Amino acid sequence: MADAICIESVVKRFGAKTAVDNLTLNVAEGELFAFLGPNGAGKTTTIKMIAGLLMPQEGRVTVCGHSMGHNGLAAKAQLAYVPDQPFLYEKLTGREFLHFVAEMYGLSRAQRDESLGELVDRLDIGPFMDQLADTYSHGMKQRVVLAAALLHKPRVLVIDEPMVGLDPKTVREVKDLLCDMARAGGTVFMSTHTLDVAEAVADRIGIIRHGSLICLGTLAELRTQASGQESLETIFLELTDTRDETV
Repeated sequence: MADAICIESVVKRFGAKTAVDNLTLNVAEGELFAFLGPNGAGKTTTIKMIAGLLMPQEGRVTVCGHSMGHNGLAAKAQLAYVPDQPFLYEKLTGREFLHFVAEMYGLSRAQRDESLGELVDRLDIGPFMDQLADTYSHGMKQRVVLAAALLHKPRVLVIDEPMVGLDPKTVREVKDLLCDMARAGGTVFMSTHTLDVAEAVADRIGIIRHGSLICLGTLAELRTQASGQESLETIFLELTDTRDETV
């Protein structure tokens, strides 16, 4: 199976601080990958390099075979990015925002309506689709932004803290949606502090600390690296020392 995301010897510095330190990581097509780490460990910086919002000083990032540095438009056409703080144009309704996103991706009206119909039902956004976004709660915004990300049926979904602000019913639906995408051959790269979600859905898990990958594998493989501990929470706490991390 081909790799959808390739991170090769990537280094990213901000002044004297090295946020990502010689990171190498491959994520395959059809894989749901959970990316974990303490606050300040380099997760969001890594995600922004995958999405093309930041460029590394060293190394390279490729998405579906396209280099983010040299062929960024082709790479970005294959992916969708959902940040940890969902952004909507507050003076647009949810429907207007989603129609705007569909136009940006060049979807026909028929493609837009077919895709949107499925997402409205799955994410239960119909009741507030025609309200202005400035009336939305965080969870409502999160659901609309996720729908916008999936409208063009991307091959790769990069998502940062997907469950924040969602009610239990929507958390379950989002988990099912991410799993369905991976089963259909798509790739999900998910950064989260919600360890029980990562434990429940991830095919593989990577743990980053101080910008370096310290652990990578299936949950069973991680257990062997953490004295046979059962829960991902216990494994995470054993493999990371968070006392000197910064927010």
